[in-house]
Amino acid sequence: MAKQSLVKEFFLFVKQEKKWWLVPLICVLLLVGALLLFASSSPLAPFIYPLF
Repeated sequence: MAKQSLVKEFFLFVKQEKKWWLVPLICVLLLVGALLLFASSSPLAPFIYPLF
Protein backbone atom coordinates (compact mmCIF):
# COMPACT_ATOMS: atom_id res chain seq x y z
CA MET A 1 0.00 0.00 0.00
CA ALA A 2 2.90 2.35 0.64
CA LYS A 3 3.99 2.11 -2.99
CA GLN A 4 0.57 3.16 -4.21
CA SER A 5 0.58 6.24 -2.04
CA LEU A 6 4.14 7.06 -3.13
CA VAL A 7 3.19 6.87 -6.81
CA LYS A 8 0.03 8.87 -6.19
CA GLU A 9 1.97 11.49 -4.24
CA PHE A 10 4.57 11.70 -7.03
CA PHE A 11 1.93 12.32 -9.69
CA LEU A 12 0.19 14.90 -7.51
CA PHE A 13 3.53 16.68 -7.07
CA VAL A 14 4.18 16.61 -10.83
CA LYS A 15 0.70 17.97 -11.53
CA GLN A 16 0.84 20.70 -8.88
CA GLU A 17 4.39 21.90 -9.61
CA LYS A 18 4.05 21.46 -13.40
CA LYS A 19 7.24 19.42 -13.61
CA TRP A 20 6.12 17.04 -16.36
CA TRP A 21 9.72 16.53 -17.49
CA LEU A 22 10.21 14.29 -14.44
CA VAL A 23 7.82 11.61 -15.76
CA PRO A 24 9.99 10.43 -18.70
CA LEU A 25 13.09 10.66 -16.53
CA ILE A 26 11.59 8.35 -13.90
CA CYS A 27 10.34 5.96 -16.59
CA VAL A 28 13.79 5.70 -18.17
CA LEU A 29 15.41 5.13 -14.78
CA LEU A 30 12.91 2.36 -14.02
CA LEU A 31 13.51 0.73 -17.41
CA VAL A 32 17.29 0.80 -16.97
CA GLY A 33 16.92 -0.64 -13.49
CA ALA A 34 14.68 -3.42 -14.80
CA LEU A 35 17.17 -4.15 -17.58
CA LEU A 36 20.03 -4.38 -15.08
CA LEU A 37 18.00 -6.63 -12.82
CA PHE A 38 17.10 -8.87 -15.75
CA ALA A 39 20.69 -8.89 -16.99
CA SER A 40 22.06 -10.00 -13.64
CA SER A 41 19.73 -12.98 -13.30
CA SER A 42 19.55 -14.20 -16.87
CA PRO A 43 21.63 -16.49 -19.06
CA LEU A 44 21.49 -13.66 -21.61
CA ALA A 45 23.66 -11.47 -19.38
CA PRO A 46 26.83 -11.76 -21.53
CA PHE A 47 24.86 -10.40 -24.47
CA ILE A 48 23.28 -7.51 -22.54
CA TYR A 49 26.45 -6.22 -20.83
CA PRO A 50 28.03 -4.86 -24.06
CA LEU A 51 25.08 -2.45 -24.32
CA PHE A 52 26.55 -0.56 -21.37
